[in-house]
Amino acid sequence: MTQPLLSITGLSAVSDRDGGARILRDVSLAVARGEVRGLVGESGAGKSTIAKALLGILPRTVRVTSGSLLFEGRDLLTLPHRELRDIMGSEISLIPQDPQTALNPGRRIEAQLTDGLRLKRGLSARQAHERALTLLEEVRIREPERVMKSYPHELSGGMRQRILIAAAFALEPKLVVADEPTTALDVTVQKQILRLIRGMQEAHGTGVIFVTHDLGVVAQICDTVTLLYGGKVIEEGRTADVLAHPRHVYTQALIAAGPRYDRPDAGLTPVPPAVFEQLRREIGAAEEGR
Repeated sequence: MTQPLLSITGLSAVSDRDGGARILRDVSLAVARGEVRGLVGESGAGKSTIAKALLGILPRTVRVTSGSLLFEGRDLLTLPHRELRDIMGSEISLIPQDPQTALNPGRRIEAQLTDGLRLKRGLSARQAHERALTLLEEVRIREPERVMKSYPHELSGGMRQRILIAAAFALEPKLVVADEPTTALDVTVQKQILRLIRGMQEAHGTGVIFVTHDLGVVAQICDTVTLLYGGKVIEEGRTADVLAHPRHVYTQALIAAGPRYDRPDAGLTPVPPAVFEQLRREIGAAEEGR
């Protein structure tokens, strides 16, 4: 059997700031090469904690208590800092959520795209410039030479997000973590960005972990999906199967709670309190069985 690109096994973590509260509970999942895996859940579900653990940027108040994060067979949790630093950016990269804060407002776009190419790949200034132009063309930015000379505030939110996508794929990483990259965008631009990420992912054969709270986004871009609640995996599988035939009552309730575009006058249906009671019982039972 082919080794997965990423294999997370039994990952548990606690928050020391909250008196040792568990924020990840025995999470296991795998990402194959070229696969887009969705991590879905409401605030506090644990999806961003998993992403931060993978990127090596967990807050000091969060402590991993068990489990492994195997990237091509290397456990990211135990690697020396220098090796981890070499992997980040070149083999694993990030598309952040907010382009307004992710880009340095005091530096031109060219510098922000070419620094990594020169530092990690040893390209000359001219080679890095040409590579950056190619990347901007790949993400369908018009007048790339003009954009390269621009500052972030001179560009629209959609253009800034395209630049972050270009930066994430610049070093040909094997895995990209997309941390809710369409949250700050309107619906029309969101759809364009999702198509763009999928197109770049397919062109480069990159694995992607797509963090989101939106099942509609998952339906558009993800091959597989892992649904989380309270730091625990509730359901996972092929996206089409999970959305068409959800097994867990929580998944069923989330799908039912979404807006119905075929019935615009229909009201929204909240997740029933009984569903949350069941989730708490399941988590409690799992804790007692440890």
